Amino acid sequence: MRNERVSMLRRIATIVAIATVAVAACPRAALAELPGPLAALEHDVRSLAVRIPAPTALEVFDLSTGYRAGFNATASMPAASTIKIPVMVEVFQQLQTGRFDLDRRVTLLARDKDWGSGELCDAPVGTTYSIAELLEKMIDISDNTATNMLIRLVGRRNINATMQDLGLTRTRLSEDIRTGDWSIRRGLRTSPHDLVHLLSMMARRELVDEWSSNEMISILEEDQINTLLPEPLPEDVEIAHKTGSFFDTLNDAGIVYASDAPYVIAVMTTALPSQDLGRSFIHSLSRLVYSDEENFARWREETGFVSSFSAGGGHVPAGMTPDLRYWSTGSPNDGVDDVGSGGGGG
Repeated sequence: MRNERVSMLRRIATIVAIATVAVAACPRAALAELPGPLAALEHDVRSLAVRIPAPTALEVFDLSTGYRAGFNATASMPAASTIKIPVMVEVFQQLQTGRFDLDRRVTLLARDKDWGSGELCDAPVGTTYSIAELLEKMIDISDNTATNMLIRLVGRRNINATMQDLGLTRTRLSEDIRTGDWSIRRGLRTSPHDLVHLLSMMARRELVDEWSSNEMISILEEDQINTLLPEPLPEDVEIAHKTGSFFDTLNDAGIVYASDAPYVIAVMTTALPSQDLGRSFIHSLSRLVYSDEENFARWREETGFVSSFSAGGGHVPAGMTPDLRYWSTGSPNDGVDDVGSGGGGG
Protein backbone atom coordinates (compact mmCIF):
# COMPACT_ATOMS: atom_id res chain seq x y z
CA MET A 1 0.00 0.00 0.00
CA ARG A 2 2.83 2.41 0.86
CA ASN A 3 4.52 1.79 -2.51
CA GLU A 4 1.24 2.34 -4.35
CA ARG A 5 0.69 5.66 -2.59
CA VAL A 6 4.28 6.74 -3.23
CA SER A 7 3.98 5.86 -6.91
CA MET A 8 0.79 7.89 -7.16
CA LEU A 9 2.42 10.86 -5.46
CA ARG A 10 5.32 10.69 -7.87
CA ARG A 11 3.01 10.59 -10.87
CA ILE A 12 1.16 13.61 -9.51
CA ALA A 13 4.44 15.40 -8.84
CA THR A 14 5.39 14.84 -12.48
CA ILE A 15 2.12 16.39 -13.64
CA VAL A 16 2.65 19.34 -11.31
CA ALA A 17 6.18 19.83 -12.62
CA ILE A 18 4.93 19.87 -16.23
CA ALA A 19 2.16 22.30 -15.34
CA THR A 20 4.68 24.55 -13.62
CA VAL A 21 6.90 24.64 -16.69
CA ALA A 22 3.91 25.53 -18.84
CA VAL A 23 2.90 28.33 -16.48
CA ALA A 24 6.45 29.65 -16.28
CA ALA A 25 6.61 29.77 -20.07
CA CYS A 26 3.66 32.17 -20.26
CA PRO A 27 4.60 35.84 -20.73
CA ARG A 28 4.36 37.96 -17.61
CA ALA A 29 1.67 40.58 -17.50
CA ALA A 30 0.51 43.02 -14.87
CA LEU A 31 -2.49 41.69 -12.99
CA ALA A 32 -5.01 44.32 -12.04
CA GLU A 33 -6.93 41.98 -9.80
CA LEU A 34 -7.18 38.39 -8.68
CA PRO A 35 -9.41 35.91 -10.50
CA GLY A 36 -12.79 35.74 -8.74
CA PRO A 37 -12.31 32.36 -7.01
CA LEU A 38 -8.89 33.36 -5.68
CA ALA A 39 -10.18 36.70 -4.47
CA ALA A 40 -12.73 34.65 -2.52
CA LEU A 41 -9.94 32.48 -1.09
CA GLU A 42 -7.93 35.53 -0.05
CA HIS A 43 -11.00 37.03 1.63
CA ASP A 44 -12.02 33.77 3.27
CA VAL A 45 -8.65 32.96 4.87
CA ARG A 46 -8.29 36.49 6.24
CA SER A 47 -11.83 36.54 7.60
CA LEU A 48 -11.21 33.24 9.35
CA ALA A 49 -7.80 34.23 10.72
CA VAL A 50 -8.90 37.49 12.30
CA ARG A 51 -11.55 35.70 14.35
CA ILE A 52 -9.18 33.52 16.32
CA PRO A 53 -8.01 35.21 19.56
CA ALA A 54 -4.37 34.19 19.15
CA PRO A 55 -1.40 35.09 16.94
CA THR A 56 -1.95 33.30 13.63
CA ALA A 57 0.01 33.10 10.39
CA LEU A 58 -0.73 31.15 7.22
CA GLU A 59 -0.07 30.88 3.52
CA VAL A 60 -1.64 28.95 0.64
CA PHE A 61 0.19 28.48 -2.67
CA ASP A 62 -1.66 27.21 -5.74
CA LEU A 63 0.75 24.90 -7.57
CA SER A 64 -1.09 25.13 -10.89
CA THR A 65 -0.90 28.91 -11.24
CA GLY A 66 1.56 30.30 -8.71
CA TYR A 67 -1.06 32.42 -6.98
CA ARG A 68 -0.89 32.65 -3.23
CA ALA A 69 -3.07 33.87 -0.40
CA GLY A 70 -2.10 34.43 3.18
CA PHE A 71 -2.16 36.23 6.47
CA ASN A 72 1.02 37.27 8.30
CA ALA A 73 2.77 34.83 6.00
CA THR A 74 6.32 35.99 6.80
CA ALA A 75 5.84 36.32 10.56
CA SER A 76 8.44 34.41 12.58
CA MET A 77 6.58 31.84 14.68
CA PRO A 78 7.54 29.01 17.07
CA ALA A 79 8.29 26.18 14.65
CA ALA A 80 7.85 23.24 17.03
CA SER A 81 8.24 20.04 15.00
CA THR A 82 7.77 21.71 11.61
CA ILE A 83 11.49 22.54 11.98
CA LYS A 84 12.05 18.87 11.14
CA ILE A 85 11.32 19.64 7.49
CA PRO A 86 14.47 21.82 7.19
CA VAL A 87 16.45 19.15 9.08
CA MET A 88 15.28 16.54 6.56
CA VAL A 89 16.19 18.82 3.66
CA GLU A 90 19.76 19.21 4.95
CA VAL A 91 20.10 15.43 5.36
CA PHE A 92 19.15 14.96 1.70
CA GLN A 93 21.43 17.84 0.70
CA GLN A 94 24.38 16.03 2.26
CA LEU A 95 23.23 12.72 0.79
CA GLN A 96 23.34 14.37 -2.62
CA THR A 97 26.93 15.52 -2.07
CA GLY A 98 27.95 11.96 -1.19
CA ARG A 99 28.90 12.59 2.42
CA PHE A 100 26.95 9.49 3.47
CA ASP A 101 24.16 7.22 2.24
CA LEU A 102 20.83 6.17 3.72
CA ASP A 103 22.35 2.97 5.13
CA ARG A 104 24.92 4.85 7.23
CA ARG A 105 24.35 4.03 10.90
CA VAL A 106 24.33 6.68 13.62
CA THR A 107 24.98 5.84 17.28
CA LEU A 108 22.57 7.07 19.95
CA LEU A 109 24.29 9.23 22.58
CA ALA A 110 22.88 10.19 25.97
CA ARG A 111 22.77 13.86 24.96
CA ASP A 112 20.54 13.04 21.96
CA LYS A 113 17.63 11.97 24.13
CA ASP A 114 14.48 14.04 24.50
CA TRP A 115 11.30 12.62 26.00
CA GLY A 116 8.83 15.09 24.47
CA SER A 117 7.89 12.91 21.49
CA GLY A 118 8.89 9.57 20.02
CA GLU A 119 10.28 6.25 21.15
CA LEU A 120 14.05 6.34 20.69
CA CYS A 121 14.43 8.16 24.02
CA ASP A 122 13.82 4.79 25.70
CA ALA A 123 16.47 2.96 23.67
CA PRO A 124 19.82 2.09 25.28
CA VAL A 125 22.70 4.48 24.66
CA GLY A 126 24.95 2.97 22.00
CA THR A 127 22.09 1.64 19.86
CA THR A 128 22.63 2.37 16.18
CA TYR A 129 20.09 3.35 13.54
CA SER A 130 20.34 3.87 9.82
CA ILE A 131 19.78 7.36 8.46
CA ALA A 132 16.73 6.02 6.62
CA GLU A 133 15.25 4.82 9.94
CA LEU A 134 15.97 8.14 11.64
CA LEU A 135 14.34 10.14 8.85
CA GLU A 136 11.16 8.08 9.02
CA LYS A 137 10.96 8.29 12.81
CA MET A 138 11.69 12.03 12.81
CA ILE A 139 8.83 12.78 10.41
CA ASP A 140 6.31 9.98 10.74
CA ILE A 141 6.13 9.77 14.55
CA SER A 142 7.88 13.12 15.20
CA ASP A 143 10.66 11.48 17.22
CA ASN A 144 12.71 14.21 18.90
CA THR A 145 15.63 11.93 19.74
CA ALA A 146 15.93 10.84 16.10
CA THR A 147 15.88 14.52 15.16
CA ASN A 148 18.72 15.35 17.55
CA MET A 149 20.77 12.48 16.12
CA LEU A 150 20.31 13.85 12.60
CA ILE A 151 21.05 17.43 13.71
CA ARG A 152 24.30 16.17 15.25
CA LEU A 153 25.10 14.32 12.03
CA VAL A 154 24.60 17.23 9.61
CA GLY A 155 25.26 20.21 11.90
CA ARG A 156 23.02 23.12 12.89
CA ARG A 157 25.18 25.63 11.04
CA ASN A 158 24.81 23.65 7.84
CA ILE A 159 21.03 23.47 8.26
CA ASN A 160 20.79 27.22 8.77
CA ALA A 161 23.18 27.97 5.90
CA THR A 162 21.23 25.79 3.48
CA MET A 163 17.93 27.40 4.47
CA GLN A 164 19.47 30.83 3.91
CA ASP A 165 20.81 29.74 0.51
CA LEU A 166 17.31 28.55 -0.42
CA GLY A 167 15.91 31.99 0.35
CA LEU A 168 14.29 31.27 3.73
CA THR A 169 14.50 34.42 5.84
CA ARG A 170 12.67 33.41 9.04
CA THR A 171 13.89 29.85 9.60
CA ARG A 172 16.38 29.39 12.42
CA LEU A 173 17.57 26.35 14.35
CA SER A 174 19.77 27.57 17.19
CA GLU A 175 19.55 24.57 19.51
CA ASP A 176 18.69 20.89 19.65
CA ILE A 177 15.17 19.68 20.44
CA ARG A 178 14.82 20.17 24.22
CA THR A 179 11.13 20.21 25.05
CA GLY A 180 11.80 20.74 28.75
CA ASP A 181 13.59 24.03 28.05
CA TRP A 182 11.47 27.14 27.47
CA SER A 183 14.10 28.50 25.09
CA ILE A 184 12.90 26.03 22.46
CA ARG A 185 10.21 28.54 21.49
CA ARG A 186 12.87 31.08 20.53
CA GLY A 187 15.45 28.57 19.33
CA LEU A 188 13.26 26.89 16.71
CA ARG A 189 11.67 29.45 14.40
CA THR A 190 10.12 29.57 10.95
CA SER A 191 7.25 31.17 9.04
CA PRO A 192 4.42 29.88 6.85
CA HIS A 193 6.05 31.50 3.83
CA ASP A 194 9.35 29.70 4.47
CA LEU A 195 7.62 26.35 4.87
CA VAL A 196 5.50 26.90 1.75
CA HIS A 197 8.63 27.85 -0.18
CA LEU A 198 10.36 24.58 0.78
CA LEU A 199 7.32 22.43 0.11
CA SER A 200 6.50 24.05 -3.23
CA MET A 201 10.07 23.40 -4.40
CA MET A 202 9.64 19.83 -3.21
CA ALA A 203 6.32 19.44 -5.06
CA ARG A 204 7.97 20.69 -8.26
CA ARG A 205 10.81 18.21 -7.64
CA GLU A 206 13.33 21.05 -7.44
CA LEU A 207 14.43 20.67 -3.81
CA VAL A 208 17.97 19.23 -3.78
CA ASP A 209 17.16 17.10 -6.85
CA GLU A 210 14.30 15.08 -8.34
CA TRP A 211 15.07 11.87 -6.44
CA SER A 212 15.46 13.68 -3.12
CA SER A 213 12.19 15.56 -3.60
CA ASN A 214 10.36 12.31 -4.32
CA GLU A 215 11.85 10.62 -1.27
CA MET A 216 11.01 13.53 1.02
CA ILE A 217 7.43 13.60 -0.27
CA SER A 218 7.05 9.88 0.41
CA ILE A 219 8.31 10.33 3.99
CA LEU A 220 6.00 13.28 4.66
CA GLU A 221 3.04 11.36 3.23
CA GLU A 222 3.51 8.75 5.96
CA ASP A 223 3.11 11.23 8.84
CA GLN A 224 1.01 9.41 11.43
CA ILE A 225 -0.26 12.58 13.14
CA ASN A 226 -3.23 13.45 10.95
CA THR A 227 -5.48 15.39 13.32
CA LEU A 228 -4.98 18.88 11.83
CA LEU A 229 -4.91 19.71 8.09
CA PRO A 230 -5.83 16.17 6.90
CA GLU A 231 -8.76 15.71 9.29
CA PRO A 232 -11.52 17.45 7.26
CA LEU A 233 -10.23 16.42 3.81
CA PRO A 234 -11.89 13.66 1.75
CA GLU A 235 -10.32 10.26 2.43
CA ASP A 236 -9.03 9.92 -1.13
CA VAL A 237 -7.06 13.18 -1.01
CA GLU A 238 -3.37 12.56 -0.35
CA ILE A 239 -1.38 14.98 1.77
CA ALA A 240 2.35 15.03 2.46
CA HIS A 241 2.76 17.08 5.63
CA LYS A 242 4.38 17.70 9.01
CA THR A 243 2.75 18.90 12.19
CA GLY A 244 4.25 20.68 15.18
CA SER A 245 2.92 21.53 18.62
CA PHE A 246 3.58 22.93 22.07
CA PHE A 247 0.95 23.11 24.78
CA ASP A 248 -0.35 26.39 23.31
CA THR A 249 0.90 26.04 19.74
CA LEU A 250 -0.41 24.06 16.76
CA ASN A 251 1.24 24.07 13.32
CA ASP A 252 0.82 22.04 10.16
CA ALA A 253 2.35 22.39 6.70
CA GLY A 254 1.92 20.20 3.68
CA ILE A 255 1.32 19.51 0.01
CA VAL A 256 -2.32 18.67 -0.71
CA TYR A 257 -2.92 16.65 -3.87
CA ALA A 258 -6.47 17.77 -4.58
CA SER A 259 -7.31 16.27 -8.01
CA ASP A 260 -7.02 19.22 -10.43
CA ALA A 261 -6.06 21.72 -7.72
CA PRO A 262 -2.81 20.73 -5.96
CA TYR A 263 -1.69 23.30 -3.42
CA VAL A 264 0.73 23.90 -0.58
CA ILE A 265 -0.52 25.19 2.75
CA ALA A 266 1.13 26.15 6.03
CA VAL A 267 -0.69 27.35 9.13
CA MET A 268 0.88 28.35 12.43
CA THR A 269 -0.81 29.35 15.68
CA THR A 270 0.55 30.17 19.11
CA ALA A 271 -0.54 31.52 22.52
CA LEU A 272 -3.79 29.64 22.02
CA PRO A 273 -6.32 29.79 24.85
CA SER A 274 -6.79 26.06 24.21
CA GLN A 275 -5.60 23.45 21.75
CA ASP A 276 -9.23 22.63 20.96
CA LEU A 277 -9.64 26.16 19.63
CA GLY A 278 -6.53 25.76 17.50
CA ARG A 279 -7.68 22.42 16.09
CA SER A 280 -11.09 23.85 15.24
CA PHE A 281 -9.46 26.79 13.46
CA ILE A 282 -7.09 24.60 11.44
CA HIS A 283 -9.92 22.22 10.51
CA SER A 284 -12.05 25.14 9.33
CA LEU A 285 -9.14 26.59 7.38
CA SER A 286 -8.28 23.28 5.72
CA ARG A 287 -11.90 22.66 4.73
CA LEU A 288 -12.29 26.20 3.39
CA VAL A 289 -9.05 26.17 1.35
CA TYR A 290 -9.80 22.77 -0.16
CA SER A 291 -13.28 23.93 -1.21
CA ASP A 292 -12.00 27.20 -2.68
CA GLU A 293 -9.17 25.47 -4.53
CA GLU A 294 -11.60 22.98 -6.05
CA ASN A 295 -13.84 25.87 -7.10
CA PHE A 296 -10.85 27.62 -8.64
CA ALA A 297 -9.93 24.50 -10.62
CA ARG A 298 -13.46 24.22 -12.00
CA TRP A 299 -13.46 27.94 -12.84
CA ARG A 300 -10.15 27.60 -14.71
CA GLU A 301 -11.54 24.73 -16.75
CA GLU A 302 -14.78 26.54 -17.55
CA THR A 303 -13.13 29.83 -18.53
CA GLY A 304 -9.90 28.54 -20.06
CA PHE A 305 -7.98 30.78 -17.67
CA VAL A 306 -4.18 30.62 -17.95
CA SER A 307 -2.09 32.46 -15.40
CA SER A 308 0.66 34.77 -16.60
CA PHE A 309 2.29 34.49 -13.18
CA SER A 310 5.28 32.17 -12.92
CA ALA A 311 4.79 29.54 -10.22
CA GLY A 312 8.51 29.61 -9.61
CA GLY A 313 8.77 33.36 -9.07
CA GLY A 314 9.07 35.23 -5.85
CA HIS A 315 6.72 38.06 -6.78
CA VAL A 316 3.22 38.60 -5.49
CA PRO A 317 0.56 39.49 -8.07
CA ALA A 318 -1.25 42.79 -7.70
CA GLY A 319 -3.95 42.57 -5.08
CA MET A 320 -2.11 39.94 -3.03
CA THR A 321 -0.98 41.11 0.39
CA PRO A 322 -0.10 37.99 2.38
CA ASP A 323 1.55 39.90 5.20
CA LEU A 324 -1.25 42.02 6.59
CA ARG A 325 -0.11 43.05 10.06
CA TYR A 326 -1.96 41.37 12.86
CA TRP A 327 0.08 42.74 15.76
CA SER A 328 -0.27 46.50 15.62
CA THR A 329 1.49 47.67 18.78
CA GLY A 330 5.11 48.70 19.21
CA SER A 331 7.66 49.19 16.46
CA PRO A 332 7.09 47.84 12.94
CA ASN A 333 9.15 44.74 13.75
CA ASP A 334 7.56 43.98 17.11
CA GLY A 335 5.41 40.88 17.05
CA VAL A 336 6.93 39.66 13.79
CA ASP A 337 10.36 38.39 14.82
CA ASP A 338 9.31 37.29 18.29
CA VAL A 339 5.76 35.99 18.04
CA GLY A 340 5.18 33.35 20.69
CA SER A 341 8.73 33.33 21.98
CA GLY A 342 7.65 33.36 25.61
CA GLY A 343 7.94 30.40 27.93
CA GLY A 344 6.50 26.95 27.98
CA GLY A 345 7.58 24.38 25.42
CA GLY A 346 6.06 20.93 25.34
